[in-house]
Amino acid sequence: MKYIIRAIIAIVLIIGLIFTFNYYVPYSDGYRAGKLIKFSHKGVLIKTWEGQLSQGVGGDQLWNFSVEDDEKAVIQKLIDLQGQNVKIKYIERFWKISWFGDTKHFAKEVKVNSGNIGFE
Repeated sequence: MKYIIRAIIAIVLIIGLIFTFNYYVPYSDGYRAGKLIKFSHKGVLIKTWEGQLSQGVGGDQLWNFSVEDDEKAVIQKLIDLQGQNVKIKYIERFWKISWFGDTKHFAKEVKVNSGNIGFE
C-alpha cells in the first residue's frame, strides 16, 4: 500500500513540476503589431481574456492572444485601444492551459504603435 501512495505522490509532484515549468519558463517572447480588431472576456465556467490582431489582409494574417486576469493594466489598455494600431509585447508558453487562456501567447505590455521597436 505504501508503494501506491508513493507512486501517487511522485506522479502529482511530476505533474506539478511540468505545469510550473510551463508557467514560469517561456518558450519565446517578442513583439507583434497590428490593428486590434477583437478583445473579449469569454467562457462559461472559466472566463479568459482573448484578443485578435489583424496584421494585414486575409485570414492568415490574424494573430490570437490571451491576457491573464492579473494583468489589469494591460486589459484596460486593450479595452481602450480597440480598433487602433497597437504593439504588443508577449510571451509564448510551451503549451496552452485552458484556465489561463485559449492560446499559448500571453500579452504582457501594450501601447499604441508609433513605429518604434522597443518598449520604454
